[in-house]
Amino acid sequence: MEIRKARTEDAAGIQKVCADGNRSTYPGLLPQHEIERVIKKFYNEQRILDEIENINQEWNGWFVAVDEDEVVGAGGGGFTGEEVAEVFVLYLDPARKYQGIGTQLLEAITDDQKNRGAHTQWVSVAKDNRMAIPFYEARGFVFQYEEPAYDMPEDSEHMSVRYMRKL
Repeated sequence: MEIRKARTEDAAGIQKVCADGNRSTYPGLLPQHEIERVIKKFYNEQRILDEIENINQEWNGWFVAVDEDEVVGAGGGGFTGEEVAEVFVLYLDPARKYQGIGTQLLEAITDDQKNRGAHTQWVSVAKDNRMAIPFYEARGFVFQYEEPAYDMPEDSEHMSVRYMRKL
C-alpha cells in the first residue's frame, strides 16, 4: 500500500472511490438524487484533474491510497484560516474499510497541513453518519456544533456536525 499525493493518472480512481463511497455512505442520510447530484458536481473526473494540478493554501491537493496500481482511498483538505486546516474529503473503496487505509490517509493530510502551519484541524460530517463520526472521534476530533449541510438546498433539513482537534 502506498499513500502519496495524487497524480493525473489517479483521477479516474479518485472519482470511482468518491462516487462509490458516497453511494455506500449516504443512503438513509440523503435522498438518492442529492447523492447523485453531489457526485456529479464534486467528483467528476475533470474537476478532480483540476484539483490535482491546482494546489494552493485553500486546497492542499488530493492524497491517495494505492494498492497494486488501484486507488482504494482518496482524501484532501485545505486551510480556512492562517493556522486553521480542514479535511474536506476522505473516502475509501467500501470493500476496503476497517483496514487502516482511512487512518493512513488522514495522517498524510494532517502531516501536510502541520507542515503548512496548521494548529487546529476541522472536519464536517453528515449528522448521524455512523461511519465517519466514530472514525474522527477515535482520532481526537471533538464535536463543536451543528450547521446546515454544505451545498444542500436552502430548504433542506440536512445537517452537518463540525468536529475539531488541536494539532
